[in-house]
Amino acid sequence: MNSIGIIGYGRFGKVLANILQKGFSVKVYDLETEIPTPGIDFCSLDEVLMESSIFLAVPIRSFKDVIKSITPKLNTDTTILDVCSVKKYPVEIMEEYLPETVGIIATHPMFGPDSFLHSKRLNIMMHSTRDIQNVYPFWKSYFSGQDLKVIEMDPDTHDRLASQTQGVTHYLGRTLRSYGIKKTPIDTQGFRELLDLVDQTCNDTMELFLDLQNYNPYTKDMIKELDAAFNDISIKLENK
Repeated sequence: MNSIGIIGYGRFGKVLANILQKGFSVKVYDLETEIPTPGIDFCSLDEVLMESSIFLAVPIRSFKDVIKSITPKLNTDTTILDVCSVKKYPVEIMEEYLPETVGIIATHPMFGPDSFLHSKRLNIMMHSTRDIQNVYPFWKSYFSGQDLKVIEMDPDTHDRLASQTQGVTHYLGRTLRSYGIKKTPIDTQGFRELLDLVDQTCNDTMELFLDLQNYNPYTKDMIKELDAAFNDISIKLENK
């Protein structure tokens, strides 16, 4: 395997390409025309679909349409690896629409463009959903070799835990941005960390935030629990 394909070259697609460039010739297809980038071969969709391993780095809301559009063109020895921040939804879509001859590996790199630049030890969730080409061990080893800690987990467990971690983080970040949080001359360390949280989460698109909340089946309960916690604190303050 000397080359791989990536469909989608947004903020995270660029991070993914950076990781994969260390071992492969990277072929990329994106709807937007990209400026020439060293080590990246921008190709037609048909060219990318000739690769045996293809990563999908597309918005969650577009995932189903992308899968349906590429399915008729895939070779029988292909493996699709998604990098969506939710897992049950894309896995169900891939299992429903991809031919049984096409392999499926579900992944979620537990970092974004900002944390990738500033953190040394990062995690990636992986699940061998339908590894009929027997490439899961290779990709697990590859990502481990890139100093990523591989966490093996089924999609349902991932989404349940992600709603309580990533979901909470992005929800609070967006809420604080909407509240109007800003620097003051007397910021404490804890407050500065809240500002960092807002900067990190709000650098991502609103599209990603909405998709994280709407396509994870567990986030509605998380939001209800947070609302209940805020109300509980408010009641304690009122009854003091």
